[in-house]
Amino acid sequence: MLFRFALSSLKSRRKSVLLTFLSLLISISVLLSVEHIRSQAEQSFSRTVSGVDLIVGAPSGQLNLLLYSVFRMGSPTNSISYSSYDMLQNHAQVAWAVPIALGDAHRGYRVLGTSRDYFTHFHYGNKQPLVFSSGGAFAQPLEAVMGADVAKKLGYQVGDDIVISHGVGAVSFKNHDDAPFTITGILAPTGTPVDKTVHVSLQGIEAMHMPAKALRQYLSASSETQLNLKPKQISAVLVGLNNKFATFTLQRQLNNYKGDRLMAILPGVALAQLWQMMASVENILMAISGLVMLSSLFGLSTMLLASMQQREQEIAVLRILGASSLTLLMLIVVEALIITLSACLASLLLTFGLFTLFSDTLANHYGLFISANVLSPTNAVLLAGVVVASLLTSLIPAIDAYRNGLHARL
Repeated sequence: MLFRFALSSLKSRRKSVLLTFLSLLISISVLLSVEHIRSQAEQSFSRTVSGVDLIVGAPSGQLNLLLYSVFRMGSPTNSISYSSYDMLQNHAQVAWAVPIALGDAHRGYRVLGTSRDYFTHFHYGNKQPLVFSSGGAFAQPLEAVMGADVAKKLGYQVGDDIVISHGVGAVSFKNHDDAPFTITGILAPTGTPVDKTVHVSLQGIEAMHMPAKALRQYLSASSETQLNLKPKQISAVLVGLNNKFATFTLQRQLNNYKGDRLMAILPGVALAQLWQMMASVENILMAISGLVMLSSLFGLSTMLLASMQQREQEIAVLRILGASSLTLLMLIVVEALIITLSACLASLLLTFGLFTLFSDTLANHYGLFISANVLSPTNAVLLAGVVVASLLTSLIPAIDAYRNGLHARL
């Protein structure tokens, strides 16, 4: 009966109750969304590169190696010999190895020299492979594959020619005009640094750095007389293993390798370390969400408290009918619970619908692989905290109702 009476009382004040409900709905949705995106973004961040067991490069610190090999940020302080890549390819524990060469750019976008195996073995997200939206992988040295963002922002299509510049800046004083590359493929959006990368072959990197005379001879040469374009050095190697249990053993062997100065890192460990550096941003977002939630709860308390003067006659009638002061206190608490629980349920449905609707957009354009299941253990704890907080804040108007009940009795 108390529940039914609380519903009737809320309906009689539907306008102010609706505004309070909307305020709670927005604040709870923000709180749930921030926490859900935070946890899912951490997982998405750790899946920027997927299926790679080791990244091998020159000793320079694991974060630096991770940044330039995966995120295309910064530059390698040193290179490793191509013979080290051959060694990795032929290693008994290695299933595949993909070379990476950096150092050039096209109109501000990084150029990545690699092999065709890159398009087969590089995965992201939940082990999702690279997919071509048009065209295919390069087959000849002077051919290129564009990331989705590069092609979209620069308006490129398959068959267009581009000129690569020396260095990684947006403006370069040395353009390789004698060695234009023809676009053979454009990759579908991944939401990762792949989208902002121009991919060419290692042989293409060597060809465009040849002297002009040698390059003309190469371009005019037949397939039987083509020059040897095998590079001498590369920036890093992405490695996949036959047996995951051999990861640490091979890492130790590579770090102690006598034939070259090598450093092998586990991408998952390096990504986790990099994410920890952004913990302060997470804390700020959660603090802001908490303050928004707190203001909404005080709004709930204010609405219930402001209604006390309007409900003096209602309280007097209840007292005449035999309701105790404790019953009046419980009535206010039940009203607060009804509003809060309704807002929590609506927030779950709202966030579920939004993440379901925009999951593909978030994945393709921002690299956030967000699950629509927002009812995680952490969010369940947050909702329980919201309910408890609403009970505490509702005690202010509830105690006022209790006192009014005592006065009505007197």
